Amino acid sequence: MSVRELVVLGTASQVPTRHRNHNGYLLRWDGEGLLFDPGEGTQRQMLRAGVAAHDLNRICVTHFHGDHSLGLAGVIQRINLDRVPHEVTAHYPKSGQRFFDRLRYATAYRETVRLTEAPVAADGVLARTGGYTLEARRLSHPVESYGYRLTEPDGRRMLPDRLAAHGIKGPDVGRIQREGSLNGVQLDEVSEVRHGQRFAFVMDTRLCDGVHALADGCDLLVIESTFLDEDEQLAVEHGHLTAGQAATVARDAGVRHLVLTHFSQRYSEPEEFERQARAAGYEGELTVAHDLLRVPVPKRR
Repeated sequence: MSVRELVVLGTASQVPTRHRNHNGYLLRWDGEGLLFDPGEGTQRQMLRAGVAAHDLNRICVTHFHGDHSLGLAGVIQRINLDRVPHEVTAHYPKSGQRFFDRLRYATAYRETVRLTEAPVAADGVLARTGGYTLEARRLSHPVESYGYRLTEPDGRRMLPDRLAAHGIKGPDVGRIQREGSLNGVQLDEVSEVRHGQRFAFVMDTRLCDGVHALADGCDLLVIESTFLDEDEQLAVEHGHLTAGQAATVARDAGVRHLVLTHFSQRYSEPEEFERQARAAGYEGELTVAHDLLRVPVPKRR
């Protein structure tokens, strides 16, 4: 049975707290797992969340600040210790290659897994599989940072009433799907487009074109909201978003489910992030993330 869900491993910005680990997010997408921004302690959070090294197919790092990447060393060594049988691909800003190299070889261990390095140097598509297209967009942060977007290919939904009206049944349903027409009946007459699901991951950034492009039409958007709106100037200075800014992006992009995360330790009341997001006019499903939370990708409309 296919599963599409976000497993939240950590939600703190800059430093962990008693209740929030450094960042870490696993997207389960059918039979694959994409691990985003493994901060310090991610390997242990995976254990607590029931996530195994064998679940990982891709590691996607937005940028090389410690709260988004210090866990790489442990995660990479764990996939080798557990002898993960499939290839694992790592995406990260190419400008941070020296940091990736240091983390990959932070200590001595035996390499048993094929870890493919696929650094990101510009906006564009990183990978195409049968189940999704993965792309990256440049963000605005003091160090080079990229957000990631996963898009499922569009498909078609067959309409039983229209098939019946044209007398199409049994093996002929498959034929018209494959060939596009049957006995003068076009596929468009008996089916409709089924839009693929869309997911985006947006971390440390100011408002910029990349944020809006990543969020556009997403079913599930995971986005940083480091600061509350009253600290907007701090957000701008340090290259971050406020709760209201993140929610405004989601509102304007038509996001169905918004997940706020990456909270500054200066705040002790998570519900205030939700209040400010709602005040910005976002009316979709809204989650203020906490560690070990699971968030399903919304079902298709």
